[in-house]
Amino acid sequence: MTERTETPLSELTTLRLGGPAKRLVEVHDEAALVAEVTACDEQGEPVLVLGGGSNVVVADGGFDGTVVLVRIGGVRIDDDGCGGVTVTVGPGEDWDEFVVRAIGEGWRGVECLSGIPGLCGAVPMQNVGAYGQEVADSIASVRTYDRKQQRQVTYAAGDCDFGYRSSRFKREPGRHLILGVTFQFASGDQSAPIRYAELARRLDVEVGSRLPSADVREAVLGLRRGKGMVLDPADHDTWSAGSFFTNPILAEAAAGRLPSDAPRWPVEDGRVKTSAAWLIERAGYSRGFGTGAIRVSSKHTLALTNRGAGSATELVALAREIRDGVAAKYGVVLENEPILVGLEL
Repeated sequence: MTERTETPLSELTTLRLGGPAKRLVEVHDEAALVAEVTACDEQGEPVLVLGGGSNVVVADGGFDGTVVLVRIGGVRIDDDGCGGVTVTVGPGEDWDEFVVRAIGEGWRGVECLSGIPGLCGAVPMQNVGAYGQEVADSIASVRTYDRKQQRQVTYAAGDCDFGYRSSRFKREPGRHLILGVTFQFASGDQSAPIRYAELARRLDVEVGSRLPSADVREAVLGLRRGKGMVLDPADHDTWSAGSFFTNPILAEAAAGRLPSDAPRWPVEDGRVKTSAAWLIERAGYSRGFGTGAIRVSSKHTLALTNRGAGSATELVALAREIRDGVAAKYGVVLENEPILVGLEL
């Protein structure tokens, strides 16, 4: 375990925003993680648990408490001998490196989640998804430390309350420390069926087709690069927290009030999902919108980017302007996906 003071959180987030942490502790095993967070809880010390910093916006004033940087690695493989494999991953493992390994090992089901920044412990929190796959499709269980009950709890996938970009862990912020994620994969070098039309077009196949997982990964990375969604230190259009707003899920009546050409996708409970990007663009916030260093990405309307000298205050102000503009025009209030620390939208 290592400890530092007054560490700029801009160095630890993909937006390169955020003031200093009063105290930062880096942990490399779960006992140290639990002990550190428990000690802070007992002392009434505010705690921010941070992984890859890819889905967080930290205030310019920083964090007046302890930031716990999770660097707990480890991958354990249990081959069931029947065409499947169970893999348990430490929360500090890099997510995209794990996807690369999964494809190389012939573990099917996360190839469409290539290029997503962050660590493995964060993916069940957000129920990370892209191009027709969600991480919930492959998760068997999530082992946690419950700060409220002060004990370890393992949740089977069905008890994680996974939803669109959500889970029980996200809906109870700060309560659960994720100690390990167990995946159940089918084995084979062919991908899961391609569900997403844009990806199918890129691969020149029909929806429902299977291809080598490595080919699917390359196609996904190509699509993500075209949208500025693969991190590149030299390209400020990738200095973002990914999609800042989630796609709204509306009651049927509310969806019916949208213009006839608005995208609509039915969801299982009878509601309708529409496109946040479509609403943002039609409300007048095009690619590149903004002034100074904080702008909408020039490649993807959903990403808010820092061109190198911006502030978290400016980013939240732009997000608020977009949210309020969409609400005024369409009556739909967009919800932010990144976690805001010391900020309000």
